[in-house]
Formats: sequence, C-alpha cells, structure tokens
Amino acid sequence: MKENVSENSVRILVSKNLKRLRSIQNVSQLSLAQSAGLTHNFINDIENGKKGVSAKTIAKLSCALDVQPHQFFMPDGMPDSKMKVYVEDFNDSLQKILRELTSRYV
Repeated sequence: MKENVSENSVRILVSKNLKRLRSIQNVSQLSLAQSAGLTHNFINDIENGKKGVSAKTIAKLSCALDVQPHQFFMPDGMPDSKMKVYVEDFNDSLQKILRELTSRYV
C-alpha cells in the first residue's frame, strides 16, 4: 500500500532536512540566505513549513550548503538508510571543512 503523499508532507520533509543540513554545518539562516541568494525570511518560512520550494530553490540551497539535492527529501524512520544519511552528511561536512582549510593554508 502506497503512503499518501501530500504537498504539506513534502514541505515538512524539506523543512526538517533543511534545518538538519544547515545545523550540521553550523550555518545560520542569514548566512545561508546570503550564500543562496535568497532572503532570510524565505529561509525561515521554508524551515517553518510555511513555504514550499521549487527545483530552482533546491538547486540554490544545494550549492550553498554543498550537498546533493536528494538530501532534502530523505525520509525519517528508515533505520538502515538513516545512518547512511548521517554518514553522508558527516562526509559532506568534513569535505567542506577540508576544502576551506586547504584554500586558507595552502
């Protein structure tokens, strides 16, 4: 039986994942908004489930956070894949830190 997917459930899923990805990288809403070329209010509305996002916005957020677009759609409650998501997030964060340190000191 297929799960009933509504626009609101997708909006909430993206909201949770945006908060998770942003917090893993310790990036403020304001900093993310500036990096993505969006407004702080729009980021806040997305994270609070008030606004949906387009493919263009997902692309901007993916670039700004240096993550893959699919990471905004990772469901909760999947035990095997949940750990994989955290490992991928950790790897993404580590790669970003290494790039920043390399560019700063090399």
